[in-house]
Amino acid sequence: MSKTLLGTICGVIYGALSAASMIPLTFSDKKAALAGAFLVVLAYGLLTRALLQINCNGMRNTGMLEGTRDSRRHFLLPAVVIVTAFAWAYVRYGSIPEVKSVLYGVKPVIIAVVLQALWSLGRAAIKTKLLAVIGIAGVLLTFLGLHELLVLLGGGLIVVAVRLILRAVKGQQSLLSLISTSPLIIFLQSATTSTATASFSLVLLFLFFLKVGAVLYGSGYVLLAFIRADLVERWHWLTETQLLDAIAVGQVTPGPVFTTATFVGYVLGGIKGATVATLGIFLPAFIFVAASGPLVPRIRRSPTAGAFLDGVNAAALALMVVVTYQLGRAAIMDFTTIALAIISGAILFRFRLNSAWLLLGGGIAGWLLYG
Repeated sequence: MSKTLLGTICGVIYGALSAASMIPLTFSDKKAALAGAFLVVLAYGLLTRALLQINCNGMRNTGMLEGTRDSRRHFLLPAVVIVTAFAWAYVRYGSIPEVKSVLYGVKPVIIAVVLQALWSLGRAAIKTKLLAVIGIAGVLLTFLGLHELLVLLGGGLIVVAVRLILRAVKGQQSLLSLISTSPLIIFLQSATTSTATASFSLVLLFLFFLKVGAVLYGSGYVLLAFIRADLVERWHWLTETQLLDAIAVGQVTPGPVFTTATFVGYVLGGIKGATVATLGIFLPAFIFVAASGPLVPRIRRSPTAGAFLDGVNAAALALMVVVTYQLGRAAIMDFTTIALAIISGAILFRFRLNSAWLLLGGGIAGWLLYG
């Protein structure tokens, strides 16, 4: 495997889903034996954290330690550098009217891009009526203020419980089957989460993103729900506008959506903030894969683990729906932004155009209209 190929991929893709589609073409086509393995590690990557499918695929090709190092250096580093540069420009020039007009046009396009991603994810995640109910309940409970971790964990546990009961009724399996205690520990810890406003510090910023990196499940868009809930609503470190701008930068720059953490860290604490936020959100990913990579085949074969993942998928989709609605209220505020969102959505659904071109078009439209 070429060690620079990960950097090349990072330079031309926008987000984890693009990476997931590109990697099999670059690696697995050369070695047919890797095709099946890629599907396993991709599923495991979604189980753990963003970029893990890249990290794990690299380790299976070059070895555990070398694969981790290559993934970090050649895939993650270019994205972090680019996002940091954008964050510097945003902090320095973001209040200039011309820049504001560009962001004005980009934000409604971002909402359309996320909606298109939600539609694609929803078709894959909502496979049964039970999962549809879990998704609807997750939306309602999130609107009512239930903590995001409880929504995710509750969705997984409910699906596990229902399937165990059904299997027991059919005589296929005893109800004595137990769920791993680690989700329960997360449940108890998240139930005690403080909602009080906290003063900004680099230590607290690192711990926040470390927590997010350790417990966040599935698509990078779920990150937005956590950032909005804690940094905007609970601690008041960011505004809705700053969060929308962070999402915009995360979309127009190559690499994973999770580099939004780098942007947020820079806005809050400069270079030091960007560094600790990036380390915090990605550190658990590399540790988890290095420590638990051998468990991937067992997880894939476990009916209980599969049921839990199905429930968490549905709950994660619910979180993304709610945060998209909340951000949409701030991004879509007049006829122009409504039109930009509708046109962008129609193009995405009809022609599957790369979202980077739509974001560029939205920025140009905003600049021409209000620059």
